[in-house]
Amino acid sequence: MTTTGDLQQRVVLTDLAAAEAHLNRICFKTGPPRLLGTELEWTVHDAVQPDRPIDRRRLRAALGAHAPPTLAPDGPHRPLSRAGTVTVEPGGQLEISSAPHPSLGALIEATTADVAQLTELLAGSGLTLGDSGIDPYRPPRPVLETPRYRAMRRSFDRDGPAGRTMMHSTAGLQVCLDAGEPGHLPARWAALHCLGPVLLALFATASRHAGRDTGLASARMAAWQRIDPARTRPVWRADGADADPVAAWTGYALAAPLLCVRRSGADWTVPPGVTLADWIGGALPRPPTLRDLDYHLSTLFPPVRPRGYLEVRYLDAQPPGEWIAPVGMLAALFADARTVDAVRAACAPAADRWAEATSRGLADATLARAARAVHDLAMPALAGTDLPPAVGEQIDRIVRRRLAAAERSTP
Repeated sequence: MTTTGDLQQRVVLTDLAAAEAHLNRICFKTGPPRLLGTELEWTVHDAVQPDRPIDRRRLRAALGAHAPPTLAPDGPHRPLSRAGTVTVEPGGQLEISSAPHPSLGALIEATTADVAQLTELLAGSGLTLGDSGIDPYRPPRPVLETPRYRAMRRSFDRDGPAGRTMMHSTAGLQVCLDAGEPGHLPARWAALHCLGPVLLALFATASRHAGRDTGLASARMAAWQRIDPARTRPVWRADGADADPVAAWTGYALAAPLLCVRRSGADWTVPPGVTLADWIGGALPRPPTLRDLDYHLSTLFPPVRPRGYLEVRYLDAQPPGEWIAPVGMLAALFADARTVDAVRAACAPAADRWAEATSRGLADATLARAARAVHDLAMPALAGTDLPPAVGEQIDRIVRRRLAAAERSTP
């Protein structure tokens, strides 16, 4: 049965005003912050020989009824026991996307159970989850082929090997926060961006790739930064030029080149340099629909991406059990408008230090100072959540250990 929503998605876009109106409607769903979510991604390895390639058949067998459509088109695609869903990335990375939860305690409890279930499923097939933001053992290698992934690879290959590294070797941690009340949205948006280089440095885990030390704090983020900046650079700028989140994101989305266009058959590639605005203006044989616009948004990868809620994308995957630290800190820091303002002030000196966070991490003195200040803000904020005190203490220990390790290693 065709629904009203389906019909609306088939609406043809013939002018920029219609596209801008749609973007304004869907990208920032404002209101009191209520829900939290996370997406945890890992590389996957043979438990005995971690540099051994993993193929899709082995992944499908391990996941069983929880295998996603890209692995098992005719499978039941069941969520995990606590409602998290499993997806597979083009290099064979696995991801759990949590259900939205009304509190930090509920999110951590449910996601911990889902991670444990996924770990057990993999162990039954002799597999284990990685513990860093980039594959430390293997060079980039495709595991999953779809028209989207094939078009992505062809597009990224025009600019060098970084796209393949990102697609096939990296693993990130994402945190999903409500956009907040309309009057608070610009402050939340700015604070999340200011905080980005600081948390990237604090939780960088991706220094070793394909059997060698890269010399970087986060080779994962370095790969992202070497891809087309029109789809990966931050939307917000430290100079304040993009202070209005809605206007900034609308302009970003319209100016970004198309990565692929869905069509029948296996070839979704598009000519290089054609932007969404160009497509609306008639650059391709058929005009885009609202569904095409929404799909284009899924091919944009800035460090913070609006999806109705705010999707924080700048964190490396963490060692076992330690994902609770960045998730807990972000949730607690953005639960209160006063803390949001304090975060922005503490991180302002480091707001544009993405390159330094990627290359040096907490060895950069400005980032280290900001990280200590953020830790001091986060611990009292965590005490105001529904987390059991023992979990808050565990987060504190994780962060203190990282800060101390950085101090010992800095000349």
